Amino acid sequence: MGKIIALANQKGGVGKTTTSMNLAASLATYEKKVLLIDADPQANASSGLGVDIQQVEYSIYECLINQTDIREAIYTTDIEGLDIISSHIDLVGAEIEMLNLPNREKVLRNLLAPVKDDYDYILIDCSPSLGLITVNALTAADSVIIPVQCEYFALEGISKLLNTIKIIKAKLNPSLTIEGFLLTMYDSRLRLANQIYDEVKRHFQELVFNTVIQRNVKLSEAPSHGLPVILYDADSTGAKNHLALAQEIIQKNV
Repeated sequence: MGKIIALANQKGGVGKTTTSMNLAASLATYEKKVLLIDADPQANASSGLGVDIQQVEYSIYECLINQTDIREAIYTTDIEGLDIISSHIDLVGAEIEMLNLPNREKVLRNLLAPVKDDYDYILIDCSPSLGLITVNALTAADSVIIPVQCEYFALEGISKLLNTIKIIKAKLNPSLTIEGFLLTMYDSRLRLANQIYDEVKRHFQELVFNTVIQRNVKLSEAPSHGLPVILYDADSTGAKNHLALAQEIIQKNV
């Protein structure tokens, strides 16, 4: 039985997509079968894993709007065991198109039902908003990872996201849990980064992952080559951080 994990934070630029693609690649490295769903119209997770978006016949958009069979939208990647359903810029308008659908918050959950058992983990890279597609992702998910950047406004907006999660738990998905808060873009030399780390740890205690994703040049460069960091530079700090995160998640879900 696969576990569906959404990566969500309505604040942009917190490392959601970077974490999604590199965590997916790291889980696959540990011989887990992984499906990454790119639910962000910017489609950065797709291009970051080498998918040519122009060549994709069926994306998550066709599945949500035209009820295309989800299996037709699954593409393999260069990493064994890692598949992807890519995104499309049309996803921007999908929320309006979905407004009249029956059970519009559960479209993604119903789509994923036939393939859930084919994978150990299904990761959903959400867009930086709390719109209908993110609500769909949280309704479909078993748990959510919340990336938090180690910067001044980090905790701003988290209460809004936690409130959304609470509403979704109450009305749509009672079994939704928080997999963990993940500190990203951490620079140990900065006093501010350490203060944010302490504050997040104090607020959320054991819900904070032990692994921290550090600022890393190789991590930033890898997507421009269409590669996860583990294929771009396996010895880099970015690769090691994501492998450690993958290990932590696997141990948590044994």
